[in-house]
Amino acid sequence: MEIGKYSWGIGDRFTLQAEAQLKAMILAKNAGIEIVPVWNKSNREHTFIHSEPASTRAAADAAVKALGWKGQYFCDADHINMNNVDRFMSACDFFTLDVADYIGEEAPAEEINAFVETNKKYIGNLTIPGIAKPFVITEDEVRRIAKKFLFAVKQAATIYQHVVKAKGEGNFIPEVSMDEVNDAQSPVEMFFILSAIAQYKIPAQTIAPKFTGRFNKGVDYVGDLKQFAIEFEEDLLVIDYAIKEFGLPENLKLSIHSGSDKFSIYPVMGELIKKYDKGIHVKTAGTTWLEEVIGLAEAGGDGLEVAKKIYAAAYENREEVIPPYATVIDIDFSKLPTPEEVNTWNSKKFAESLRHIQSNPNYNPDFRQLIHVAFKMAANMGNVYTDALEKHADIVGKQVTENLWGRHIKLLFGIK
Repeated sequence: MEIGKYSWGIGDRFTLQAEAQLKAMILAKNAGIEIVPVWNKSNREHTFIHSEPASTRAAADAAVKALGWKGQYFCDADHINMNNVDRFMSACDFFTLDVADYIGEEAPAEEINAFVETNKKYIGNLTIPGIAKPFVITEDEVRRIAKKFLFAVKQAATIYQHVVKAKGEGNFIPEVSMDEVNDAQSPVEMFFILSAIAQYKIPAQTIAPKFTGRFNKGVDYVGDLKQFAIEFEEDLLVIDYAIKEFGLPENLKLSIHSGSDKFSIYPVMGELIKKYDKGIHVKTAGTTWLEEVIGLAEAGGDGLEVAKKIYAAAYENREEVIPPYATVIDIDFSKLPTPEEVNTWNSKKFAESLRHIQSNPNYNPDFRQLIHVAFKMAANMGNVYTDALEKHADIVGKQVTENLWGRHIKLLFGIK
């Protein structure tokens, strides 16, 4: 089983927007870009909402049938580990092996020594085709990287083998994820991480590293665009070289995570994958939930009231909703409106404050980030929230499709 060249993670917190999301993929296909939809929902999200992975699969299957989609599609066991992977076995065929929590934990000394010995031939000047200057590699550097990442990759292998026992070799797409951390992985670290992935026999088809800069939930990339471009380009070239060196899957591609809207780096990414004719996997999962709230606000009346109640609950419970996402949000609390102030807003003011259009003077990235991580507050409302979505399905669905197609896909692929 191999995933297509371009793929997009389109999570749906409440499993009501699968058709609206798939419509964006159809628009892309009509524009000449084949994108594989990957519906993803993490264990954390299922736990908060009290749902099960089977609901994600059912929603995806229903959307594919309703819209006559003939291409590939997958359901992702997003950010899973050995504690929760079994929950996803029957419903999913894409597994994001998240080992971020294990980075920095050391493998046994003999395994580190063996890894250093295996990679001794790269000590000295490591020349990667396409990268102008060779990397100077020392034994100490290889050992440092092994101490930092080898145990984490071994954990990915443990999860992978566990899934293989349940589903069989080649019956799912494996991704290795280490993006939700504070420190970026350099291209040199990426090279030796890929060496470890090959050593532990994980046939990864996508890999999600952490890049320099902030990829905060729901808002634009914050960082040095030139530095990002250098890292992204070097990672593409490192992966291409590592595929040949280590015998990794030929379709191995970069995966860009963290729920950030990435608007400022989409053109950079698009230019470079075009330059080198490479694939990419992008996740924008949480933005669907935000577009739902925007749609309710646009609907006015009871829809706007539900949106306001969600914000009030998020504001009052911010010490509960923020900690699980501490590494991927950066909220200035002094810039958050009070619930009392938001209660005076009309539909236009609420929607424009939340919708990610940076040129709009009403846009508030702190407001947006808080609502992004507060979907549990909507889940706590029970049928009140989902009934509102179904009542205003047309306007909500329109927001979801236009956001995914107009602000994300078109920008990445340079579609006018």
